[in-house]
Amino acid sequence: MGAGAAWLDYDGDGDQDLYVVNGATFATLHDPERPGNTLYRNDGDHFTDVTRIAGVGDKGWGIGCAVGDIDNDGDPDLYVTNYGPNVLYRNNGDGTFTDITEMAGVGDERMGASCAFGDYNNDGYLDLYLTNYVQLNPKNLPNQGKPCYWYGIPVYCGPEGLIPEADVLYRNNGDGTFTDVSRSSGIAHEKGYGLGVIFVDYDQDGDQDIYVANDSSPNFLFRNNGDGTFTDVALAAGVSHRGDGREQAGMGVDFGDYDQDGDLDLLVTNFSDDYNTLYRNDGNGYFSDVTAQSGLKHVSYQTLGWGAHFFDFDNDADLDIFVANGHVYPQADNPNTYTSYHQRNHLYRNNGHGSFQEIGTQLGSDMKKAQGSRGVAISDFDEDGDLDIFIVNEKGTPNLLKNEGGNRQHWLRIKLIGTKSNRDGIGALVKIITEQKHHIQEVRRNSGYASAQDVRVHFGLGEVMQVDKLLIKWPSGQKQVFEKIDADQYIVITEGKSKFEVVKVTPH
Repeated sequence: MGAGAAWLDYDGDGDQDLYVVNGATFATLHDPERPGNTLYRNDGDHFTDVTRIAGVGDKGWGIGCAVGDIDNDGDPDLYVTNYGPNVLYRNNGDGTFTDITEMAGVGDERMGASCAFGDYNNDGYLDLYLTNYVQLNPKNLPNQGKPCYWYGIPVYCGPEGLIPEADVLYRNNGDGTFTDVSRSSGIAHEKGYGLGVIFVDYDQDGDQDIYVANDSSPNFLFRNNGDGTFTDVALAAGVSHRGDGREQAGMGVDFGDYDQDGDLDLLVTNFSDDYNTLYRNDGNGYFSDVTAQSGLKHVSYQTLGWGAHFFDFDNDADLDIFVANGHVYPQADNPNTYTSYHQRNHLYRNNGHGSFQEIGTQLGSDMKKAQGSRGVAISDFDEDGDLDIFIVNEKGTPNLLKNEGGNRQHWLRIKLIGTKSNRDGIGALVKIITEQKHHIQEVRRNSGYASAQDVRVHFGLGEVMQVDKLLIKWPSGQKQVFEKIDADQYIVITEGKSKFEVVKVTPH
């Protein structure tokens, strides 16, 4: 399937470090020479492999990862999903981690894919959701010697015909342990071939809902009922299938207000011979499939999308889209399939009136490469005011794409520190008002496919040099307002404090 990656400031020195998950095959899984996952420390002008020192080199069949401060001690902790036992690393605050999986009770041994931290019950502690894909026994693989067919070509079978797994929701008990509440919350009542997952307050009622992109089965939208339970409303909301009712094969997922109407819209990447779906949030609990009118439909039809991300790459004050592409069938290179195994990734520029234009080939030779891309993690790793892209490639080296010139326009970066809310401020809604526009973003770490993003909120401002007003609605319900904030700076806001801190950064 392919793996993901995560940006996190694991050592607290102010810049973003990088964790990369390594996959495996049945043939290599038990090879002692096979590389495990890797943690790279950001040293300014280069990265240093500190995996062994940090103690995070898990050698399972890695797929996904999530980052969150589970104990509210001020440093990011790390969760890794595997085909096999998952792992939870607690950050010790001294550059090392401790494996607390057994103590915490989160070592699910099924085929985990993506995972995400979010505070679904608003108790100030981050809970954990993980998607499980299929029941797969390596000693009894399905259809052995009997291939399935795609365009008349024999290929590996799946996932249809395999038994889907239920996802898992762990409630953080606040004492270093978690409780599996999958059944009592209603999550386990639904089963799908889970891949992408995201916590989001899509209806802005003050609690975190959960969206799951399922492969070859209807997607889930678990609406938080506010009493510890969830109801799947995906079908009623219009986001279980594409607009014409056809079932898709979801891979990655993200939410963002691309049309700046004050609510969070949804992007889901899908298998080839289909399109990536953009759902406009209509603000009344329902969504509309606007893929065709947005310009995303035809250009994505022959690609197989994975990582999906809203971000403002050019700081022009609206959200663009990045999609990582790559097929799962090597046989896709057969000309009769009308696609290819390696595929070019797509960057869609927001035209500002509800439509997008794919401009990847205009952005340098590295954006023209055809690869087998999977997970994507986005951060301004060099602290120069624009967002960079890290891409995990299946059976290949990853890419770190440095944004050259996105900082020609103005920007504002915001880090939140919760006190009553969870320390990361995950789930907080941040709104800025300028002389030209209103923008909203929700604070989150985990999105796309199997990956974790920089938790700092980045707003492109275009030509605007000052934010007139900044409003924060914290998960605790507390609200804060700040006025007249200069552009092109990084600020830290602590819940309940009347003044923010300006952090001086040096681009590198």
